[in-house]
Order: sequence, then C-alpha cells, then structure tokens
Amino acid sequence: MNRLDKLFSEKENILNIYFTAGYPKLEDTMHILEILQAAGADMVEIGMPYSDPVADGPTIQESNQKALDNGMTISVLFEQLAKLREKINIPVVLMGYINPVFQYGAERFLQKCADLGIDGTILPDLPAPEFEEELKPIYEKYHLHNVFLITPQTSEKRIKEVDRLSKGFIYMVSSNSITGAKSDIAQKQIAYFERINALQLKTPRLIGFGISNHETFKRACAYAEGAIIGSAFIKLLANSQDLEKDIAQFVKQVKGQV
Repeated sequence: MNRLDKLFSEKENILNIYFTAGYPKLEDTMHILEILQAAGADMVEIGMPYSDPVADGPTIQESNQKALDNGMTISVLFEQLAKLREKINIPVVLMGYINPVFQYGAERFLQKCADLGIDGTILPDLPAPEFEEELKPIYEKYHLHNVFLITPQTSEKRIKEVDRLSKGFIYMVSSNSITGAKSDIAQKQIAYFERINALQLKTPRLIGFGISNHETFKRACAYAEGAIIGSAFIKLLANSQDLEKDIAQFVKQVKGQV
C-alpha cells in the first residue's frame, strides 16, 4: 500500500509540511526531513526548486532562488535522498513544475522516485488530460500517486474530474492568491470549504495556502483531513539559529501541543 493511502486511512488532522530542497543550505534536505519526522509531522512535501515558480509567493520564490544558487537540481536531490527510507518512514512527496520533470525524462524521473521510496508528486501545471493520456500508466507502473490542485474558482465539473483521477489526496488551495502565510481563514473560504464538502468526493483533501499556525491549522482540519504549511515554515528556516529546536517547537505549536 502506498504510504499516503495508509496515512489517510489511519489518521485525521494530518500535518503536511512543505520545504524547498537545498534551502537554506544545499545539504540541509535530509537533516530537515529527519527533524520534521522526529517533531511529529505526518508527511513532508519537498519542493524541487524552479526558476519560475508562478504559483508561489515571495517567500517560497526566494527559497527557490537561494536553493538554485546553492546548486540544487533534481539530480542532486535524488543523490541526497539515496538513503531516504533508511531513516524516514512517513510519506514524502515531491512538489514542483512539469518542465524540469520532462527535461529529466518523465519515466526516468518517476522510476527514480519509486526506487528512492518517494510516494507521489504535486505538479501544479500538469494538465489533467495530459496526465491521463501520457503519464497515468507510468505512475501506476511505479505505484506512485499524483496530487491535483483545486481552487475556489475550479468548476464542479473539473473538481469531479480531479476526484476521478486522484489518488492519495487532493490539494485544496484555500484562496485564489499565491502562496503565503495568513493570520486567519476568511468567511468566504469557509463557504468554499463547505461547498466542496457537500460534493462528497471520494478522495481525501488537504487544505493549503494561508495555513501558518495552530488556529488556521485547526480551522482547516474542520473541513478536510488536514492541512499543508509552507511559507510559514520557510520563514522559520530562514531565521533559525537552531533547526532542531525551532522546527520541533514549530510543529508542536501548530499541532497545539505546547
């Protein structure tokens, strides 16, 4: 069973933490993964740096550029994750954009993910028809899940199509803006969450964009199986003088354990 399926069948209030590979330092990737697992994160989303991350806000854009300047590439990331499953047992997905994947070679990329123990991908600019026609058989061959995104602007028809194609979970973008930490969840977002719940989709959902603390995490968990935190965690990494202490405190605070 894919680790994502196992996680969603066993847990609720799932905390997924995003961070950019190779940030703040090139060799930090595995170290941050290990600290997040020890701190109690339920799964981790590793960003593959890209020079034009159009869906991301300034915080994640800056981390992408710094990671690229540090020398991070897909090949370097795969080298860093060579012993992933010797140390990490929680689900890990790779998030990025489709061009670098195609440049690397889609099947080569997915086979390497499977070899390393990656559980799936999030590729926001991968069109659903292209996935279904070209990539779905390859994902199935390597027992990987691809995660699609929906937003408040996504039509009901498209949402149901995403639900049909999805495995693992659906990434439920909380607003029409770029990524970025916010202090609260607005009423119009609650209305959107309730509208999606009423559709009774088969696929679990995680809410992302604007989740930054215990209050927003708890609010999101009331309408989905859990939430994703990215920008707030990247800011913590940027300012941290003690990664182990600061990451542990951050995860515990988000989960309401302090």
